[in-house]
Amino acid sequence: MRANPKTLLVLALVAVVGVAFRVSWNALRDVARAIGADHTAATLYPFVVDGLMALALVATLVLTGDARQFALRVLGTYTAASLVLNYVHGLIPALHQGSVDWGRLADWNAANYALVLLATSLPVGSIYFGSDLVAKVLHHQPTPTTNADESAEIVSNRSMADQGEPTPAPVVVNAAPIPRAVQVGFLKPTVPLKPLPAIQPAPVRSNSTLAADSSRPRRATGRVPDVARSARPKRTPAELLEQARSASADWPDTHLTADRLRKTVHTSAEKARGLRDALIAERAA
Repeated sequence: MRANPKTLLVLALVAVVGVAFRVSWNALRDVARAIGADHTAATLYPFVVDGLMALALVATLVLTGDARQFALRVLGTYTAASLVLNYVHGLIPALHQGSVDWGRLADWNAANYALVLLATSLPVGSIYFGSDLVAKVLHHQPTPTTNADESAEIVSNRSMADQGEPTPAPVVVNAAPIPRAVQVGFLKPTVPLKPLPAIQPAPVRSNSTLAADSSRPRRATGRVPDVARSARPKRTPAELLEQARSASADWPDTHLTADRLRKTVHTSAEKARGLRDALIAERAA
């Protein structure tokens, strides 16, 4: 049901364009005869003007950027030229019967020279502009589109990765006290003392064990002064992404790099790469 109105609209447009071409074809054919074209050339002359207009319209729908502006200028130029020749055909009744002199489209010489130059230059312009438009359309590469759902999933996955791994709990090592023998000078033992067991040397602890021992929680001694506190609060991934988005709003795509984001928002290189990919995905969406 949705395709039927579109199909009817396209068919109606084709019908209107066909009727308009038939009306313009009559005027352009008589003008071509007036500038010296034979029967076959005069019959094909309307396709040179109105046909290039249709080609420029199709190129306008396909091309982008400067190439699209060029196609619009070609379309506007040939539309104005066709309008002028149809207007001249309506002003000179002798063109309808084919009794006008060759090369005579107006009584005023300056206007006649301009009209003859316009009518004779349109075929040459069609060859040049038509070839250029076809080359631009053939070499045009459309911009790839990114699915919005896939971009959102990539951003969410990278945001979770930016949170980092949880910090492991500190390892507490309980050192057993070494018993020592107590000797008193004026007492003599009545029972022979048992020899003490040999004490094994304590193993050398690695740097990781020392770091674990040093990370034991200490008892709070009071309120921490404001000067000793960190000046920068810890930012969540969402806040970091919003700060990067605001800072790079006016950056072009070529300047959107991980190193520049890292220096701007003061974050790590890994998070900067995630921010860069997330912002590129948002701009593509």
